[in-house]
Amino acid sequence: MNTSIMKSLIATLSILVAFSVSGAAQTASTDAAITEFDVNGLKVIFKKRTSSPTISVGLYVRGGVRNATPETAGLENFTLQAAMEGSKSYPKAVLRRELARTGSSIGGASGTDFGAMSVVSTKQDFPEMWRMFTDLVLNPAFAKEDVERIRIALLSGIADANSQPDNALSMLGSKALPVGHPYAVPSEGTAETIAKFTPADLRSYHKGLLASSRLLLVAVGDYEPDVFKQMVTESFAKLPKGNYQEKPVPPLVFDKATLDISERSVPTNYVKGYFRAPNLADPDYYAMRVATAILQSRVYQIVRVQRNLSYAPNAEMDEDAANTGNIYVTAVDANEAVRLMLAIIEDMKQNLVERDEFEGLPGYFLTTYYLDQETDIAQVRVLANYELIGGGWRNSEKFIPSINAVTPEAVRDVCRKYMKNIRFVVIGNPNAIDRRIFLPGS
Repeated sequence: MNTSIMKSLIATLSILVAFSVSGAAQTASTDAAITEFDVNGLKVIFKKRTSSPTISVGLYVRGGVRNATPETAGLENFTLQAAMEGSKSYPKAVLRRELARTGSSIGGASGTDFGAMSVVSTKQDFPEMWRMFTDLVLNPAFAKEDVERIRIALLSGIADANSQPDNALSMLGSKALPVGHPYAVPSEGTAETIAKFTPADLRSYHKGLLASSRLLLVAVGDYEPDVFKQMVTESFAKLPKGNYQEKPVPPLVFDKATLDISERSVPTNYVKGYFRAPNLADPDYYAMRVATAILQSRVYQIVRVQRNLSYAPNAEMDEDAANTGNIYVTAVDANEAVRLMLAIIEDMKQNLVERDEFEGLPGYFLTTYYLDQETDIAQVRVLANYELIGGGWRNSEKFIPSINAVTPEAVRDVCRKYMKNIRFVVIGNPNAIDRRIFLPGS
C-alpha cells in the first residue's frame, strides 16, 4: 500500500476516531430513552428523541420472501406500495394534497426479510398524519387506477434494472445462491408475476397481513411515550392476533466456488463475487464488519489508486438474515482486477492487519455509522433490523463496544472462515474471462 497515502489516511482517521468516541459517550444511555410495550400482541418499540423536529414510524411485516413462491414473487411489495396510495377515507387526491401541504411522506415496500409501511411527519402534523397512515394500513382502497399506476412503475423498474449492467448484475446474484433458497425469489417480482396480480389479489394478500403476531411497530421522535401508546392502542387494539410463526431462513451453504457469466456487449466487464457472511445476531458479525471495511480500503488503494484498473472497485457486507458479503469491480481487464482482489483476501487470511491500519479504519467506519443514523427514520430502521434479524433491539446498543473489541486475530479468523468458495456473477464478454483466476484450483 502507498505509504504516503496510508499516512494521510491514518492522520485523518485519528480525528474521526476521536469523533466516534465522543459520539459513543453521547449515545451511551439510549436504552433509557426507549419504551417497549404490547398492544394485543403487536410489539411496539418507541424511542424518544428529544428536540427532533420529526417523528418517524415504521410498521414492519415479518417474513419477506420467506412467505413467497416463484408464482407470488413481488406480491407483498406490490401490495404494500398500492396500499399506501389511498384509502376509503383518504383517496389519492386527498392524500397527495395533505402530504404536500405538510411536507410529510408515506410509503410502503417489501424486501428480503420483511416489508414495511412508514410515515414521516413533523411533530405538529403527526396526529393528523397518524390518522391517515393508520387508515391506509387498515382500510386501503386498492382502487383500480392506483393499482395500475403502481404496476406500471414496478414493471418499468424491472425493465430498467435489466437494462442497466450494475442493476442487472445484482439481479444475477440470485444465481450465486443455493438452489431452492428463499432468497432466490426476487422481492420486487418479475415482469410475469407483476403483470398478472389483480386488485382482488392485493386485497386478499393484505387481509392476511393484518395480524398482530406478524407485525412490529417502531417509532422514533420527540413525543411522549404514553401519548403514543394511546394512539397505537386506539388504532390497532382490535387487530386479530393470528398465529403467525416466522419460518427460519435456511443457512447459506457455499461449498464450492462458482462462475456464472451473462453475455452482453458492454465496454467493460461487470463482476461481483459473493461469499457467506455472519448476520446481525452472530458473534462474528462485528469482526466481519471490520474485516470488510479493511478489505474495501485495500481493494480501492490497490485496484484503483495503484493499478488504475477500475474507477470504483468495492467490497461490502449486506444486512440479511442469511447474510453475504461481496467484492465488486467493473474493468476491461477483469482478470487482473479479480486476481488482485483474491490476493488481498489471501493476505488477510495469512497475516495479521498492522495496528495503525487496524485502529484507523474501524474509527472511520464508526463515524460513518453515526452519520447514517442522523435521521429518525434511519434509527427506526436500525432498531427494526436488530429486532427482526439481530436477536432483539437491545443488541443495537452493543454495536460500538463490539466493534472496539475486535482484534487483528479476529479479523484474520473471520476472513478464513467466510471469505472462501466465492461465487462470481459476471456481465460482459465470456471470452475475456479466465476461469482459472475466478475458480482457483478448478
